[in-house]
Amino acid sequence: MCPSCAGHHKAQPVEDTTELGWTPGVPEPEDPLRWGDKFPKGAAENLRNTQLRRNLRYATHKIRDKRNDRVAEMPDWEELRDAASAIKHQTMSNLPELLEEMERNVQARGGIVHWARDAKEANEIIHQILVEKQVDEVVKVKSMVTQEIGMNKYLADRGIKAWETDLAEMIVQLSEDMPSHIVVPAIHRNRAEIRAIFANRMDDAPADLSTDPRTLAMAARAHLRKKFLSAKVAISGSNMMIAESGTLTVFESEGNGRMCLTLPETLISVVGIEKMVPTFKDAEVFAQLLPRSATGERMNPYTTFWTGVTEGDGPQEFHLVLLDNGRSKALADEIGREALHCIRCGACMNVCPVYEHVGGHAYGSVYPGPIGAILTPQLTDSMDRHDPNSALPFASSLCGACYEACPVKIDIPTNLVRLRQRVTDANRGGIPDMWDVAMAATSPVMASGKAFDAAGRAAKLGRIVAGKKQRIGALPYPASMWTGARDIPAPPAQNFRQWWKKHEEEK
Repeated sequence: MCPSCAGHHKAQPVEDTTELGWTPGVPEPEDPLRWGDKFPKGAAENLRNTQLRRNLRYATHKIRDKRNDRVAEMPDWEELRDAASAIKHQTMSNLPELLEEMERNVQARGGIVHWARDAKEANEIIHQILVEKQVDEVVKVKSMVTQEIGMNKYLADRGIKAWETDLAEMIVQLSEDMPSHIVVPAIHRNRAEIRAIFANRMDDAPADLSTDPRTLAMAARAHLRKKFLSAKVAISGSNMMIAESGTLTVFESEGNGRMCLTLPETLISVVGIEKMVPTFKDAEVFAQLLPRSATGERMNPYTTFWTGVTEGDGPQEFHLVLLDNGRSKALADEIGREALHCIRCGACMNVCPVYEHVGGHAYGSVYPGPIGAILTPQLTDSMDRHDPNSALPFASSLCGACYEACPVKIDIPTNLVRLRQRVTDANRGGIPDMWDVAMAATSPVMASGKAFDAAGRAAKLGRIVAGKKQRIGALPYPASMWTGARDIPAPPAQNFRQWWKKHEEEK
């Protein structure tokens, strides 16, 4: 078991954090969709990391404020959300036909299409192409789906280095960490930590490197420029595939994607089968929603479209790897189908009070936060309570902020409640745990009006235990299973039944 995250991936040596200048994160696991212990343990560990919490609070609030400003400029924002939701519904309802249309159009324009049922097949296809090209390194555009299949590790184990060119992804890669946010992978790092990572892990880092953001960006730029100019193969994902023309898109802010998509001789794009829209007209809706929701920008500084190959312009060989990896099964499920509407903007994470406090690593998946709590259990079919992913639907306050922020109107809170019911139903019977015992013990009280009234009156004694702070912070076992992670507010001086009776008498 890994001592740094208590996970079940291969244990890594604990480094001296004082000498490093940054706190080690989570090494790349064997399964990027399932690592570590259940969410409560991961959350408890991260809650003790005050630096992490400060970094997350600063970053999420800054992005959230920018997003709100840009959304406020759009008088038709709600209409755009409705349009996006309708397009995604139409896409998922016709996905098999649209995928076939995409394949035909990519092939008609000189591209080569591969179909991968799971992560293993996708990695084998990519590796085979790289072997044929006789390369031992490639450049990469930021891509969640390549994180999902553990591509970097798969290639590294076979002697091929995949260089991340997105600044945040490069920080994560250099520090041998995992991303903790879909859009801002290094959101858990501050400038001092990034300077230390560059100084220790970047071969050509300037000797006088400071924590100034521009200085750090220039150091990364100089480092990456050599990679762009020497790489013969690039690997990317795609924000959207457009079926009617066989076009793929990448929306990005730094220009590293544009370099990867135009300079190398060969381009390999790995894309989940759900990242589809039927027409260019549909893509226009998401081009307005995505940058505002993801980074609070009116539009992305770099938006690249590519369709097959064009002689004398850009990569002369193009491979599209269409990845399933649990998506077909999710598509057949009512909740899973709605989760596949996600455009990976990360807006739900930036407003989630749970994510803001515990960060992405606590979720044990490359897809953290509210949407990850739905998407990950769907992709991994995790309903057994012994599976760490079965705890993810419970990692939410159900406050509804994620639904309000979602640009495609995924009803995340409702779907989390429905998944909780599925997990509960799937684990009925067998040896009861302490939670089952507690529910069984309270059922007679909850089922009887008189007993519930008596319990309410007795609960008022808790006000004495709560003291002046009016909070109960610690109780002996088994009640400590609840108070170990949260305080109990003092019971009210007057319960609802008493309040109702009093007002009835006053009429």
